[in-house]
Amino acid sequence: MKLKLNKPLIVFDLETTGVNVIHDRIVEIAYIKVWPDGHEESRTQRINPGRPIPEESTRVHGITNDDVKDCPTFQEVAHELFQIFKGCDLAGFNSNRFDIPMLIEEMARAGLDLDIRDVRCIDVQNIFHRMEQRSLIAAYKFYCDKDLENAHSALADTTATYEVLQSQLDRYADTLENDVDQLAEFSRLNRNVDLAGSMVYNDKDEIVFNFGKYKGQPVTDVLHRDPGYFSWIMQGDFTQETKNVLTRIRLQEKTKKLY
Repeated sequence: MKLKLNKPLIVFDLETTGVNVIHDRIVEIAYIKVWPDGHEESRTQRINPGRPIPEESTRVHGITNDDVKDCPTFQEVAHELFQIFKGCDLAGFNSNRFDIPMLIEEMARAGLDLDIRDVRCIDVQNIFHRMEQRSLIAAYKFYCDKDLENAHSALADTTATYEVLQSQLDRYADTLENDVDQLAEFSRLNRNVDLAGSMVYNDKDEIVFNFGKYKGQPVTDVLHRDPGYFSWIMQGDFTQETKNVLTRIRLQEKTKKLY
């Protein structure tokens, strides 16, 4: 089933030096940009991460240091990618927890703010796990009846994810609406405020911390009682997107006090 879109959707996948969103770097990005009229464009870009690729990571995605030694750095392609991604909804496999936060981190290091406040984020893995509880290779076989060749190459995973999403719409037509808002909402596994889940909504729709000594306590209350906690998070190993969300909450609270 073809997706019904009211603005472009980018299905993308990253291959990286590791799985730490903050400290690791992108070595390959592939995307399929789907326009509301059904037009599609795709691209794969290798990236020089500026650091050695660990052997264990190479064993996963097959990309070596020699493969990327003459490729551009992320800084060199960041502005072009930013313009491509700007204003688009996003989809991927495990993208809410990894690919989107990782891309935001890399953009921030290049001096760019990839703002996702108005972006619908569809995590195909979350839909899959809620419905079938399997992996991408199994998902591709289950939904598309195909074997996934070249698994863990960015383009192969991106293409498979896009095909799986379309097949999910067919298979779960009674449950899933062909609507980006509904798909983004359904693919959330919890009520995260930020993608990393450091802040969530409680049963009273209050934004509360979801970690540490203030877990379960309203964010605005904590920032009022312990102002230094904000600085600690800003200087800590939290994703850039988490820091951006917390900063907006803090600014909104200060604005309220002015009035």
